[in-house]
Amino acid sequence: MRLHRFYLSPETTELDHTFWLKDERLRNQWQRVLRYRENDQVILFDGVEHERLYKILRLEPDAIQLELITEFERKIPTNHVYLFCSLLKKDKNDWVLQKCTELGIRNFVPIIAERSEKTGFNLDRAQKIVIEAAEQCGRSDIPNVREPLLLDTAIEEYKNKVQLLICHEELPSNNNSETSELPVGIFIGPEGGWTDKEINNFQSEQVGYLNLGNLTLRAETAAVAATTKLLS
Repeated sequence: MRLHRFYLSPETTELDHTFWLKDERLRNQWQRVLRYRENDQVILFDGVEHERLYKILRLEPDAIQLELITEFERKIPTNHVYLFCSLLKKDKNDWVLQKCTELGIRNFVPIIAERSEKTGFNLDRAQKIVIEAAEQCGRSDIPNVREPLLLDTAIEEYKNKVQLLICHEELPSNNNSETSELPVGIFIGPEGGWTDKEINNFQSEQVGYLNLGNLTLRAETAAVAATTKLLS
């Protein structure tokens, strides 16, 4: 039987040796959808310290009692990569969040660029997507997702904290020319691409380039390709 993994925020629940689970979302899922019974086993992780196997001792209407069986080794992405992705239309943002969580992005920073056709962003929905993706793929941490920033604001805020790179098919790749102990951050443009003004701003701030080839990629494809290249 396949063991399911579930995230429990350390702010609401401590993964003790034995404890009562009162999280309504998980209780409903376990009892009504997955039909768990006493002695069934689940994997719980808190995104910070623990990844543990538990056995269900008791099922009550308002709580589930769990007992620790064993501790697992946590699986954390090796490299620390930020994804600065321009907001995309329809459900493309959801797809990028899901796939790039599976690949190992640590921080998502949504960007509003000059050619961004979408400016609205549901942070709660985004956080649920990355949690579900982390549960599914087996990683033991939860990526951070923040509210969108204007492009200029993002560059100014992160330029001294992150080694910034830009994806653009017409520019040469130079991300390997210098080594840095800082995390790496990659900027992905909107459907319409970067404007000349934005390219000039990247150059004036000495943002590096990551070349993904001479073909024009969709923004969501570029996000996955760049993530894969930086985390490989």
